[in-house]
This record gives sequence, C-alpha cells and structure tokens, in this order.
Amino acid sequence: MPDVLDPLAEVVKRRHDPVVVQTVRSTAAATIAYVVALELSKEPAPLTAPLTALLVVQVTLYATLTRSLRRVEAVVVGVLIAVAFSVLVGLTWWSLCLIILAAQTAGYLTRVGDWVQEVAISAMLVLGVAQVTTYAWDRVLETLIGAGVGMAFNFFLAPPVWVQTAGKSIEDLARRMRQLLLHIGEELGGQVGVDRAAARLYEARLLDHDISQVDAALRQAEDSVRLNPRVKEGLLYRVVLRTGLDTLEICTVILRVMTRTLTDLARARTDEPLFPPDVADALKDLFAHLAAAVESFAILVTTQVSANAEEAESRLSSELVKAHASRDRGADLLLRRVQEHPRQWQLHGALLAEIDRILDELDMEARSKRLMEELDRSTREKRERFRFLHKLRRRVRRGRTDGSGAV
Repeated sequence: MPDVLDPLAEVVKRRHDPVVVQTVRSTAAATIAYVVALELSKEPAPLTAPLTALLVVQVTLYATLTRSLRRVEAVVVGVLIAVAFSVLVGLTWWSLCLIILAAQTAGYLTRVGDWVQEVAISAMLVLGVAQVTTYAWDRVLETLIGAGVGMAFNFFLAPPVWVQTAGKSIEDLARRMRQLLLHIGEELGGQVGVDRAAARLYEARLLDHDISQVDAALRQAEDSVRLNPRVKEGLLYRVVLRTGLDTLEICTVILRVMTRTLTDLARARTDEPLFPPDVADALKDLFAHLAAAVESFAILVTTQVSANAEEAESRLSSELVKAHASRDRGADLLLRRVQEHPRQWQLHGALLAEIDRILDELDMEARSKRLMEELDRSTREKRERFRFLHKLRRRVRRGRTDGSGAV
C-alpha cells in the first residue's frame, strides 16, 4: 500500500512546482472545454476545443491571455484563407502549396508569434474537407470555446504568483556568490596553486548559468503578477526583483574578472603566498563582509514584509560600512607592500578596483535612485503603450472635477 501512495505523496509534496501546477490546470481546462464544446458544436468529437485549451492555459494569467488571443487570431486567419481558396480553386497539389505559402506569410504579417504554423495547419484542415464553410466555422467556434475556457479558468481560478519562487532563486544565487567570496578570502594567505585558482575562476563562470536560470524564474514571476487580481502592486514587485537581479548579475561579472585577476597572480607566485599575512588577514575580513553584504542585498530585494525589509536594510548598511573600512585598511597595506616589492602591482590595483565596483553596485543610495528611475521609465512606457486609455481617463477625471465644481 505505501508503494502505491508514494507517487501521490510526491505530487502533493511538489504542488507548488510549476510543472505540477501546469499539468493539473491544463488537464482540467481541456476537459471542461471538451464538455462545453459537446453542447455547442455540431461536430461529434470537437477535439479542437480541448486542444486549444491545452495549448493556451499557462502557469500565469498574462501568458494565458496572450496565447489565447494569438491562437484565435491564427485559426481565424487560416480559416479565411482556406475559405477563399476553396471558392477559387479547391484542393490540388499546387493549391495546397499556395495555401501553405499564403498562410505562413499571413501569419508573419499578422504577427501571431509562435502560432504561424497554426495558420497553415488550420487552412489545410479546412481546405481538405468536403463541407468547407460548415467545418471552417465549427473550427473557429471550437477554438473560441477552448480559448474562452482557458481564459475563464485562469480568471476565476487565478494561477499562483511566482514571486516567492523567483525570490528564492535570487537568494540561492546570492548564497552561491557568498560561498565563493568566502572561499576566495580564506585562500588569500596561503600558497594557492594555479589549478586551485583556476577552479575558483571556473566556479565564477558557472554563475552565468545560474543567472540564466534565475532570469527564467523571474520572467515567470513577472508574468504571474501581470493582470493577476491577487496582486495589487505588480509593477513594484517586477521592478524590485528585476533591478535586484541586474545588480547581482553585474556583481557576478565583476567576481569572474576578480577570480581571473587572482589566477594571474597565482600563476606569477607559484612558490609563495598570494599576499603577506597582514594583507591577507585584511583582505579575508573584507571578503567576509562582501559575502555578507551580497546575501543581505538579496534578502532585501526579495523581502515583502516591511519589518523584515528594515532588518535586511540595516544589516546591509552595516556590512557595507565594515566592508569599506576593511577595504581602506587593505588598500593601505597593499600600497606599502607594493612600494617595497612592486612585482605584479597592476594586479593589486585591479583587485581593489573590482572590489570597489562590487561595493558601488551594492550601495543603497544608488539602488534607491535606480529603483525610482525604473519605476518612472515603466510608467512612461505604459502611458505610451496605452495612450488612448490614458487620455480617456484624464478626460473622465476632468469631467468629474468640472461637474463637482459646477454643483
């Protein structure tokens, strides 16, 4: 009996997994679409409706809406082309060739996106039946049913908001960066072989792959808050998380350059430690504060509760102050050592410059300024995209003001 329940227990355990959510929602929507189509369509097996629902239902409301509209548009365009061809020439090998060419061209011109092939498929299926007009409009009706059920399914049973999942991905990325910074700091006082330094460089390069995964999770989160009735401040969530990931991405690039600098230094100092003990201690302390600052920054941008956000902001501010103090102390020690032994002085300067760049990226004032700029830019783009609605809203408000003034 436990063996039978193990798969079910695993599904319940992963109920917040996007794959599980998508599977359950699309299955339910397709089934409902088929039942509705049986009542409304004349076809004995109206499979276009569940097929459409299966294709358009996504893990976010925004994705479902956009895919529904494009699917309907693709089917309608394909049907109209097929009806026109059936009236003029009927089905032959050369008319099939022309209809595929015309349908794909029309798909690109109408900008149906990934549904270009659907235009051609609909046109071929409609052209290949005897009763073209009847089948054509049945196909359109079933497509509308499937798309309508898919959209209604997500409107009344709003899909999950994936902000928390994206936030966890950002925090996991920051923890990996923190771990790498701590490892680098611990190795600065010893004799680091070129292989070990190159291994750290490889770890830093792997962060690029992590960034792409986090970016995919963040795009899903951004879609999940668009048009979602469960989210009131979707724009703010999107901007906060996106700018936070942008900052961490820049830091990973700088971290990769930093590990390359240390690899070059290890290659030049194969028989001695990378730094003298006093310099190594100061840099180890600096890297520890940098690691803590990166983690605190990630917690700050992913925290939605004000009390926790204030705590994360306070910790980030404290770690940045300590990091700047450690940086100044390490820079003074490095300067004295370089004046005594100027070998590879340019690598010392490069290391300090890279540390300064990370500190600048994590600076709280710079982040606040960036947030305001991104919010203003997003608001302007939204106004430009929906200029007509914005003008109409202003006229309505002006009319209400004039009316109240007249009274």
